[in-house]
Amino acid sequence: MVAVTQPTTPSFIDFRSREEGEAAVTAAEAAVKYAESEVRRLEAAVTFYRTELARATELVPKQAIPVQALDKAKFDAETNEAALISAKAQVEIWQGVRTSLAARLIEPSAVRAPPNSPACCVEVRAPATGRVLKVNQESEAVVQPGTPLIQIGDPLDLEVIADSLSSDAVQINTGASVRIDGWGGPPVRGRVTRIDPAGFLKVSALGIEEQRVRVTIDLVDPPEAWSRLGHDYRVVVHVTVWKTDEALTVPLGALFRRGDEWAVFTLQNRRAHTSVIQMGTGTHEVQRSSLVSRKATRSCDTRATG
Repeated sequence: MVAVTQPTTPSFIDFRSREEGEAAVTAAEAAVKYAESEVRRLEAAVTFYRTELARATELVPKQAIPVQALDKAKFDAETNEAALISAKAQVEIWQGVRTSLAARLIEPSAVRAPPNSPACCVEVRAPATGRVLKVNQESEAVVQPGTPLIQIGDPLDLEVIADSLSSDAVQINTGASVRIDGWGGPPVRGRVTRIDPAGFLKVSALGIEEQRVRVTIDLVDPPEAWSRLGHDYRVVVHVTVWKTDEALTVPLGALFRRGDEWAVFTLQNRRAHTSVIQMGTGTHEVQRSSLVSRKATRSCDTRATG
């Protein structure tokens, strides 16, 4: 059980509203008495017409009265029986109206439903098995319908959400390998599982507006490697956007421009020669801070009553 909810306490009513309510209750009580009197009148009429019908049923075979008199007796009996049913329904209607109007006059201090009554309390149970990640509502308060009370999740089912620049996100492919570090433990391997098709605007710490794209990463290493990692922890991800096994790496200071091309000095026969090269991106990684999110995180909602 996550929480127990109960109806809100009704508010106080002013003098005018109380007078109007008491007058309405009085009128409803009078309507109940009138409907009850109609029931008694119709019960007597039904008894009378049933007797008339029984008498007519005995006299018609003896040809003491015409058949039309028997039909008239049946009509009167059935009509009054239907009117009696309608009058009893009117009594129930006005009794309900009287109860409803009287309930509006109840003082807030008098509203104390029994603990086992359905009107007292509603137990809110967790929608999934897991651990409590966050308590949204810590103390007793009036909550609106749909207000989250707590967040429940599975600590062994994590994924990483990285907010990457849109210019970097277009270079990332689904299934790309990821190295995750900066969380206080050893590096963890991951894999890109989703790149959102839509970006969003985010203002950086320097006040620069940037278009970001949410990248979802699954953890590849077993849970034992990241057992200390938790929900909403900060991590640094390194996403490999390109790599090759056949590439020559040179120091950045060895490159220089030759017209519109890049060149380096190579040693041939103990002499330095200029060689034009074609630059590649090499094996580099996109680094972005992110938060660890939980796949199984679910909000436990309650619906206020009263």
